[in-house]
Amino acid sequence: MHGVHSLGQVANFKTNSNIPIEKMAIAINSKLKKTIRIVKAEEVDEKFHSRLSCKKKTYRYVINNSQTESALYRNLEYYIPQKLDVKKMEQAAKYFEGEHDFKAFKASGTSRKSSVRTIFQAKVYERENERIVIELTRKWIFI
Repeated sequence: MHGVHSLGQVANFKTNSNIPIEKMAIAINSKLKKTIRIVKAEEVDEKFHSRLSCKKKTYRYVINNSQTESALYRNLEYYIPQKLDVKKMEQAAKYFEGEHDFKAFKASGTSRKSSVRTIFQAKVYERENERIVIELTRKWIFI
């Protein structure tokens, strides 16, 4: 996988624009790269901050467990052709739940002081198209 991809990402900004809120997504999308799309725009409380008001984040990792690597999704999923045991992966995922120090996964040069995170839910499931999905949901506290 290359880079970071996001679904359902929330962003906020202040504007004095006269564009009606129901037209804001269309207006912004007309100026963005085609790889970024605004799905919905809405007015929020003045105190709302997309990073600091966030309560949780879910990280999703997808494994293509088929015999053939995908040409279209190759940068969005891991490819492992050897058959994986999803039941054992489901059992192992439960060990991620709780508070753990993820220092070994911390990027070098990061400004975050603590690498301790609390995982509320760890799920592994298989889709019908030979994709295995790993989802880790954690409480988000901006430090």
